[in-house]
Amino acid sequence: MKIGVITFPGSNCDRDALAVAQYVPDATAYSIWHKDTTLPAGLDVVIVPGGFSYGDYLRCGAIARFAPIMKEVIQFANNGGHVLGICNGFQILTEAGLLPGVLLRNTSLSFTCRTTYLRVENADTVFTKQYQHHDVLSIPVAHGEGNYFADTDTIHELEFENRIVFRYTQPDGVESESANPNGAINNIAGIINKQGNVLGMMPHPERACDPLLGSTDGLGMFLSLAQK
Repeated sequence: MKIGVITFPGSNCDRDALAVAQYVPDATAYSIWHKDTTLPAGLDVVIVPGGFSYGDYLRCGAIARFAPIMKEVIQFANNGGHVLGICNGFQILTEAGLLPGVLLRNTSLSFTCRTTYLRVENADTVFTKQYQHHDVLSIPVAHGEGNYFADTDTIHELEFENRIVFRYTQPDGVESESANPNGAINNIAGIINKQGNVLGMMPHPERACDPLLGSTDGLGMFLSLAQK
């Protein structure tokens, strides 16, 4: 599997995403600079990583959406390529129109950095084949603007089409307000596009791939992509 990881000024999770390759058999990772105008040939997945691209000026992800490389990422996605946006990457994908909705300021108005528990709502995507329906994963978050919001019709569509892939829950898989770290509507932690090839999520699966980090629950996402 060939993994491409975008680096913007202000990215701080690109190295974590590149390191994922060491845990996936026969995987190779490529670093891609925001000013590049082409993607490496033969990529299987592009990761738009977390951080504070361009300092999150204007609003999170708003400037990164216009980076030269994003034109290629959008074309890659529109041609069926697999794209994973994590944290700031999720924010960028919504700004780029690859995913619906927006990420608002956390309802606490504070940056939150903690372990969260995610219930797998859809185990039939290319990103989640290694999981079972309603598996509960231990995955960390670190963000100030992770409050997913969309209009009523969009939320209904996401629910009806089973495009909510992950939802914040308690460790036992029960939804609650206290399990939601940012106030996201319907406890939404990750969604997928209609075509099923673009996933955005606020939690960091790349930080849950090694036992030394306290969890390997995120590794299944990358093994799922390698399995395709």
